[in-house]
Amino acid sequence: MERQPSGRASDRRRAGPGASAARPAGRAVGPGIDLDAPVQYVKGVGPRRAEQLSKLGVQTVGHLLRHLPRRHEDRSRLKPIRLVAHGAAETVSGSVTGAATERRRGLMITRVLLADESGSAQLVWFNQPHVQRRFPVGTRLVAHGKVERRYGAIQISSPECEVITGGDMVGMGRIVPVYPLTEGLSQPAVRNAIFSLLPHLRGLPDTLPAAVRERHALVDLAEALAGIHFPESWEARDAALRRLVFEEFFRLQLRLAARKTAEEARSGIAFHADVADEIAAMLPFTLTGAQARVLAEIQADMRAPRPMHRLLQGDVGSGKTAVAAAAALAAIRSGFQVGLMAPTETLAEQHFLTLQRLFAARGVAVDLLTGSLAERERQAARERLSAGETALVIGTHALIQEGVAFRRLGLVIVDEQHRFGVVQRQSLREKGFGHGAAPDLLVMTATPIPRTLALTLYGDLDLSVIDALPPGRQPVVTQWFAADERDIVCEFLRDQVREGRQAYYVCPLIEESEALYAQSAVEKAEELRQVFPRFRVGLLHGRMRTPDRAATMAAFRAGAVDVLVCTTVIEVGVDVPNATVMVIEDADRFGLAQLHQLRGRVGRGGHRSYCLLVTDPRHNPFAPAAEGQGAGDGQRRTKVMVETTDGFRIAEEDLQIRGPGEVYGTRQHGFDALGGLRIANVLRDARELEEARSAAFALVAADPGLARAEHAGLRRALESPVPGEFTAVG
Repeated sequence: MERQPSGRASDRRRAGPGASAARPAGRAVGPGIDLDAPVQYVKGVGPRRAEQLSKLGVQTVGHLLRHLPRRHEDRSRLKPIRLVAHGAAETVSGSVTGAATERRRGLMITRVLLADESGSAQLVWFNQPHVQRRFPVGTRLVAHGKVERRYGAIQISSPECEVITGGDMVGMGRIVPVYPLTEGLSQPAVRNAIFSLLPHLRGLPDTLPAAVRERHALVDLAEALAGIHFPESWEARDAALRRLVFEEFFRLQLRLAARKTAEEARSGIAFHADVADEIAAMLPFTLTGAQARVLAEIQADMRAPRPMHRLLQGDVGSGKTAVAAAAALAAIRSGFQVGLMAPTETLAEQHFLTLQRLFAARGVAVDLLTGSLAERERQAARERLSAGETALVIGTHALIQEGVAFRRLGLVIVDEQHRFGVVQRQSLREKGFGHGAAPDLLVMTATPIPRTLALTLYGDLDLSVIDALPPGRQPVVTQWFAADERDIVCEFLRDQVREGRQAYYVCPLIEESEALYAQSAVEKAEELRQVFPRFRVGLLHGRMRTPDRAATMAAFRAGAVDVLVCTTVIEVGVDVPNATVMVIEDADRFGLAQLHQLRGRVGRGGHRSYCLLVTDPRHNPFAPAAEGQGAGDGQRRTKVMVETTDGFRIAEEDLQIRGPGEVYGTRQHGFDALGGLRIANVLRDARELEEARSAAFALVAADPGLARAEHAGLRRALESPVPGEFTAVG
């Protein structure tokens, strides 16, 4: 690695000959390479390119080595120009025999004629007249780009070119990396800078323990970095990729294993109450086999002296609330309080009404604490909670605010966990830490989670799955309608209401927006009152006052409202068995998980239920895609909804469509693990994920505090905020 001068003689004179020693000392981890050195000292970089690289997050030598290609191109085979194929990306070599620049329709078009023994091709650039000076006649070039054959002539537009000088050609004659770039930065500049580092990698200490590498047949770090940037073969590239993917998953799983081990080392509460008979008396139905199995897993955790850390997963309508109520009763009868946190006020209010009905006959005091309550009501609820008068409190984020204190918090339940972050759920648990033992934690989600995603998002939690719906539940019939077929939808609604059923009509906006073409709930409610003058049409949205919202839901639940026009405030937690129709306007604007949740609001009684998805006719999910184009994401989501009611298949499709970094809002809700994965992909790399998880958990089990000397680097890795950072293992 060579250092570059500052670029200005005056700077060098002022700095003096010893100025380079004034830069911050880095960590020398290999012969001639310092991973912490500023990137400007890499051969061919300098201050200007260093500034450009910093826009990509590349500030040090280590960052540059971790700036990985987004793909590779095989330029190892040079084709005779005469044999190149139209539309293919080809690599050719020859001599420049002519060049010219002309102005046409406001464009500067530069053509360089490249010839070999078989023929010639025009290399074409737009608005880059300097290319003509760069490649004078007689220059030997290797060029790579997309080929066009027109009227017998061969043309390659905006090719990548490298002058043949007899030395090694970084961008030609090999499998070539293609990097993410920013304005002003070229592929050759990045390639040459990284290539100059590779000879210095030998002896670079590894970031994975030798035993782990050997057990899983992984190449060492130096070989992986060389193979991912400039592989000698596709097999070498694959081996490098596998190693780096494994490493990212390993570091993530190491964090999860350490977190899980630390939680298990805490003193917990051994809940002692036997409430089996009381649960049977409290619930208005018999638990299904799946519910009973899951409850047994939860109760076994609660009886143990370590804190429970469990995720309860079940599809919409599977009965998670009943299981949570049973767990809450066990904690309450053991002398502890329970806090249940929900992401929305509507869901919190729904839980409050449901659980208050269940617990009222048992003499258990239940309270509601949300941000929209009047200050006097909130203060009264807080005082009852801190005095221990309230046994079960249900609320939103208001539960984790300052001023909310429990007398003896023993169990924390978090519903719709994917809408919260690790920090938020921990904040609620910490309100019980002052009593000598950590509260148990039960998190719930009705959004089915593919196994690979569960291992990354919730890998520190034990998993329970309610994998069967209560008996008698019928699959919801889902159909698509074009927006110009709303009269058919309305006629179907009329028939259902005349039979005594009720319906939801969901719109994506509260009021009309000029920015988006979408039916607003307010406008739709007025429209349906005109269409159905004899029906009782209600309106529900998040901007309504809490008492008004509660009154509307109570009226709908009681059968006093026939059609409830609403926004997604009814996405989760609303249970009206008589509602059999769910109409979703502009369905292509919703995510798959959200559509599945909305559909889950119907089909909760004994009557056949329907979900009708309405979109613009142009978004017909079953229309053949235009030539050269695939279906849009909205069309794909709608098609999946019509084809299946299987929540886990829907979750897998959602993961495919949106990608692992966005699905379930992981970046927005406090869990940055997926956003930090730079090369690993939970869809593509499921096997490496499983292997890395097994290795990480085994290592932490053998050395819980990573106290051994050989694990010093791993301890530093756990503290590193960026999963891709180097931390050498001794």
